[in-house]
Amino acid sequence: MKSKALLPPSYFFMCGILAIALHFVVPVASWVPVSVRWIGAIPIVFGAVLNLWADQLFKQRLTAVKPEEVPTQLVREWPFSWFRHPMYIGMVMILFGISLLCGSVGSLVGPALLWVIMRVRFIPMEEKSLQDTFGAAYEEYARKVKAWM
Repeated sequence: MKSKALLPPSYFFMCGILAIALHFVVPVASWVPVSVRWIGAIPIVFGAVLNLWADQLFKQRLTAVKPEEVPTQLVREWPFSWFRHPMYIGMVMILFGISLLCGSVGSLVGPALLWVIMRVRFIPMEEKSLQDTFGAAYEEYARKVKAWM
């Protein structure tokens, strides 16, 4: 039976919609001058590449991508050699880029909320699963590689 729990991409889209909605519905102070808002494209592209790259590595190794599934391999090559959760970082970076494009303070709620959700809801569950599955190998990896940037 499949789980009906929301997965990270669902939270990503909801937080993105929230960021954009807050920009238009509650247009509070601008934090980015209009002339440089285009710079938001940089974290959007970076985040998308990071997400696609990490996802492809999981698929190549035939290991679990969904947080509630048990992993079969501990992926350690780039980008996993720099941070343990590159997909979550990529999602937050995309939303941060959207906030830069919007330029309003309210739009920052989306990436901040997504960061909290990933940190509280998904990362502890994933790290426990990795610890249970890979034991000392995961402990060594976690000592060497930061969870976030």
